[in-house]
Amino acid sequence: MNIEETLANIKPLDQQSMDICKERWDSIAKPLHSLGKLEDIIIKIAGMTGNHHIQPIKKALVPMCADNGVVKEGVTQSDQEVTALVSENFLKEKATASIMCKTVDADIFPVDIGIAVDTSIINRKIAYGTQNMAKGPAMTRSEAISAIEVGISMVEELKKKGYKMIATGEMGIGNTTTSSAMASVLLNQPVEIVTGRGAGLSREGLRRKVDVIEKAIKLNRPDPNDAIDVLAKVGGLDIAGIAGLFLGGAALNIPVVVDGFISAVGALAAANICPEVKNYMLASHMSKEPASQLVLEALELSPCLQCDMCLGEGTGAVAFFPLIDLALAVYQGMSTFGQIDLEAYVPLD
Repeated sequence: MNIEETLANIKPLDQQSMDICKERWDSIAKPLHSLGKLEDIIIKIAGMTGNHHIQPIKKALVPMCADNGVVKEGVTQSDQEVTALVSENFLKEKATASIMCKTVDADIFPVDIGIAVDTSIINRKIAYGTQNMAKGPAMTRSEAISAIEVGISMVEELKKKGYKMIATGEMGIGNTTTSSAMASVLLNQPVEIVTGRGAGLSREGLRRKVDVIEKAIKLNRPDPNDAIDVLAKVGGLDIAGIAGLFLGGAALNIPVVVDGFISAVGALAAANICPEVKNYMLASHMSKEPASQLVLEALELSPCLQCDMCLGEGTGAVAFFPLIDLALAVYQGMSTFGQIDLEAYVPLD
């Protein structure tokens, strides 16, 4: 599907399925809403899928991998070559996210959407990295749209393979710089408020990073009301691909999990394109990056995990998967008050 077809297929959540799911939770022999957000997640999944009979969920992680031209400005501690190295390690079970996926029985599908060199992972390359946004637009509008459509197509492919939940991840040196630039524009916040140290910048490095982002925004003048324009001018191919995952998930009734800051900015871009998409997102954790809370609040999402993580790759989203399995096991397997001849709890003022 292209973007237009995708948007046409995005509908509100199925309220009837959510109501039936909540009734099931309230009938289970335990205090009402005593599993808190775990109950809310299953109810939301019922609404996303249009089915309160939720079966075991086959899960996948899709890390979008791309390089960013802005690294030429000295905004990172690591060299650009790390992007390709870690991206290929996803398939060798040597990257953190791939090890975690194996542990929780999830599959990983790393996508080369814009790495600066050729790689052995899934090839959906739009360009060999973006341009330096401090000198001009990071990419063309056409490239940004193509990258979004890569994300949409990945959801289509995975749904055909039986996957029913997708976690978003990324790998790309310099992408906390692009994410901070996008967050500043889309949230209308000062750059210094939304910019962190990324993978370990010094105080001087952080100041340089802020200066570069401010310069890029002033030079390119991205339109805060047009997320595609923001992606093209100060974003990245990985973030655009992530936005496509969220759009595709909403169109195809597949829950998509927000990882950390970079993933959340992709989600924010998707919600800017179509606000209804927010209802098809699940928030995993609160990243240590300073703008994470602001972005999640804008998305009206509340994360389940507070682990002080900031690794990226989709690690927070994968850590969230077992909570979903636990909640679903209780929802499916626990007896009701009626089945054990016990008086049911009732709501109290």
